[in-house]
Amino acid sequence: MPRAFGRALAALATIVALPRCLPAQDSLEQAHRDTLRVYEVPAITVTATRSPKEVFRTAGPVTVVDSTMLREKSPNSAADLFRELPGLDVTGVGANQGRPGIRGLRGQRILLLEDGIRLNNSRRQQDFGEIPALVDVTGIARVEVVRGPASVLYGTDAIGGVVNLITQRPPAGADQTVRGTMGYIYSTADNQQRPYGSLTGRSGRLDYRLGGSFRSTDAYEAPSGTFGKIFLPVDTRVQDTGGRDWSGNLEVGVGLGNGRAFGKFEHYHAIDAGFGQVLPADYAPTVGFTQILYPSQDFDKYTLGYQVNGLRGALADRVNFISYYQSNDRYLDINVNQSFANPPGASVTANSHNYTSLHTFGFRAEAVKALGGSQVLTYGADLFRDHSTNYDNSLTTLIGFGPPQTIPDNLPKVPNANFRSAGLFVQDEVGLTSRFTMGLGARVQDTHAATEATIGLTAPLSTSHDRSVVGTANLAYLLTEQLNVVASVGRGFRSPNLIDRFFSGQVPEVGGVQIPNPGLKPETSVNVDLGLKYRQGSLYAEGFIFRNDIHNGMRADPTGDSLGGQPVYQNINVDKLRYWGVELMADIGLGHGFSTGANYTHLKSKDVLQPNNPIGDSYSDKINLEAAYHHPTGRFWLAYDFRWNGEQKDASLAQNPVGNALPAFTVHTVGGGVRLFTWGRQAHSIGLAVHNLTNRLYAESSNTSFFRPEPKRNVVVTYSVGF
Repeated sequence: MPRAFGRALAALATIVALPRCLPAQDSLEQAHRDTLRVYEVPAITVTATRSPKEVFRTAGPVTVVDSTMLREKSPNSAADLFRELPGLDVTGVGANQGRPGIRGLRGQRILLLEDGIRLNNSRRQQDFGEIPALVDVTGIARVEVVRGPASVLYGTDAIGGVVNLITQRPPAGADQTVRGTMGYIYSTADNQQRPYGSLTGRSGRLDYRLGGSFRSTDAYEAPSGTFGKIFLPVDTRVQDTGGRDWSGNLEVGVGLGNGRAFGKFEHYHAIDAGFGQVLPADYAPTVGFTQILYPSQDFDKYTLGYQVNGLRGALADRVNFISYYQSNDRYLDINVNQSFANPPGASVTANSHNYTSLHTFGFRAEAVKALGGSQVLTYGADLFRDHSTNYDNSLTTLIGFGPPQTIPDNLPKVPNANFRSAGLFVQDEVGLTSRFTMGLGARVQDTHAATEATIGLTAPLSTSHDRSVVGTANLAYLLTEQLNVVASVGRGFRSPNLIDRFFSGQVPEVGGVQIPNPGLKPETSVNVDLGLKYRQGSLYAEGFIFRNDIHNGMRADPTGDSLGGQPVYQNINVDKLRYWGVELMADIGLGHGFSTGANYTHLKSKDVLQPNNPIGDSYSDKINLEAAYHHPTGRFWLAYDFRWNGEQKDASLAQNPVGNALPAFTVHTVGGGVRLFTWGRQAHSIGLAVHNLTNRLYAESSNTSFFRPEPKRNVVVTYSVGF
């Protein structure tokens, strides 16, 4: 790692040195207008502290994706943008199945939020977090990512970080004009067709926003070629990457004195989505067949909120109340055909079907109080309760584990259950001097899970309870007005969810049976970040080193027992995992509309108790470069993106024939856009992007072990009308 860190520092030094030969800009605001870059200058975050604050002055690593990048990149979901950002990754393929990764962690160890409200699903498996596609990407104003634990402010699951999808809101102020957008997106690789639109307005104290989109895609093809030791002789279909989904949302608010009350409804529906795969017969006939399908998912969310500013009371200057109800219904099919070397000739064929209905009630109440002009106190409480209803049926055929058996099973793998979590939190930020700021925070969280009477199950009812106390401390010191030195240490946690605690049944992928463990303890993490933030004229740069240790990590281990001739597994708290690395980025406005940016990430991971057990399933190194031109009048723009992912040797590849490591790859993207004409209040624009320009066969590192390559050369065309 020291050698990699040295290389990284040299790379950043080269980037930082560039502005010395460039003309300085008059102000940070003018630089932003000239460059229209991804990172606003100065960028603002609300996720990291719960109050608006410049990223430069925030004592921790925060990534902000603004509306410019969302508009120009036209991603399938917010997670698709993470490929190009430091410390971030994406797992999953297809139009709606991409999920975020942060510093080598993913799934339930990442907390997904919409406008500060959790979307994580306590009925998901550990490796599968909820999909960002629940939130219509055409209605997102910006995305904020906290890299590292954030459990003090947000509670369980925020071990690796937080992704906050901040949606577009109705207009503020006295503007009574009705505004809207309409657009259409088409991409060639998956024959995607996506119309969308929105309408916003205000009438007196009443404001509103209405939006929606529809998307239809086919399963895409990967290009022919070689990736590691995998060879595809012809363009090959990546099965189950198509599907259809649609979103709709309506928000209505009313101004009440210094505050605003609002109500919001959102709906998302998807059909025929899947995990994605190349059929083993196309590249490795000896590899087992595993198909994961989501025939249907319905998500509804109702939110009521009230925020009031300028109270100047003894206890609060600003208060915010949010209550919400979510309904998440999902069908899941898993089809497996797996052969085993021991015993010889053994195999498992299993077809399982699951329906889960999860209903969530929750609220969050918080207050902010400024004390003495140099201290900001944020405190509050939150609670949510998930209630899960489950139906399962499966047919499993076992050969080689004794006499051949065909086992029908109509019992739910997880009993009907509820999961309740309640927490109290406080965070205090103090300006010790004009340059030195210190922040301290703490949370206590109480979690309770209990099974309920379930048709077909006779096992005794089970309850589980745990309590977690976490804290954070950070420091920021302005060496100069341009250079901020920051340090933070924080503890995060993840309480075991319903799958972790109560799953019981066949696990065909490993040819065994899993039994419940209600006594699981929460996973906890301790994360340390040290960093520098620098801004000068049109340059913004950051450098961080970090280490995140996870204790009591959950893992399914064999118990040594057998059931029906099959080994028995159980989730236990055994893992001690370590993730550490370096993140560097710089963004430079060159003037006259030209800009460039670069970032570099070095990522390592280790199973501390079993050093020979590989756990890496993300990249080892990643370099992103971008050069862009935006015409000063906004008439047109052009951009080129380069990404290189390094080889990952610390990976468990199981039966995958890719080789002894996840291969390195390079990807090129070009894009641009033109404002065609303005007709009255209508502004018509068109955009064009070419992804995988060199038509290379590759898979993202997290999608390689279960081989799911990316699409062949893909042309994306967008047409939009704003009025």
